[in-house]
Amino acid sequence: MAEPKYVAIANKYAADIRKGVIPPNVWLPSLAEIARENEVSEIVARKAIGQLRRWGLVQTIERRGTQVVARRNDTRIAPERQMESPETTYGTEAADGEEVVIDRDERELVADEELADAFGIAVGEPLVHVVVRASVGERPVSISDTYHLPGESPPEADFLEEELSERVPESTHAEWLGTPPGEPIVTIKQRFLTSGDRLLMRSEVSYAPGRYRAFSFRMALERT
Repeated sequence: MAEPKYVAIANKYAADIRKGVIPPNVWLPSLAEIARENEVSEIVARKAIGQLRRWGLVQTIERRGTQVVARRNDTRIAPERQMESPETTYGTEAADGEEVVIDRDERELVADEELADAFGIAVGEPLVHVVVRASVGERPVSISDTYHLPGESPPEADFLEEELSERVPESTHAEWLGTPPGEPIVTIKQRFLTSGDRLLMRSEVSYAPGRYRAFSFRMALERT
């Protein structure tokens, strides 16, 4: 399925920003110019800029325009690893003899106003909430909160958006990982979307301090 036009435009600018073709602090063209260059409406151009903001590549300043940020925070954990089960991921990473324990709590709830707005459903409609706690060798390594529409696990999504940052976790996450209150740790927010930007599932994953500061991976490449 073809990606939305605004995503294609955002990807084009993102590639140039990451490669340094468009350096930090440079102002991007106006919405009208982006729309004209890409033969789209200004609404589509505005959505492309919004995508770049969500990726942490630009900032929009009222009455001035959109500027490439000086310090990017677009580091990613290997994306294909995010599609694995925790059993597979931590089983691969664990040293010989280390036991991997994955604990799942799943329950159905009704959407409050915030969740209903995020998923585009009515308040009171059903959602599924899953909490996954992972430990390796009796050491807590991660905890996640996931919300998804009934029947959407794994989601039949067209796009996965991820935001990796250091932030103060939810109290339940800090308690499981044993981190002091108020201490920032690596967190990934995920959104699984249809091509029409309908949210099917979202997750917030917190990792034990020091995990994934550096990360190497190998993946199979298909031959053409």
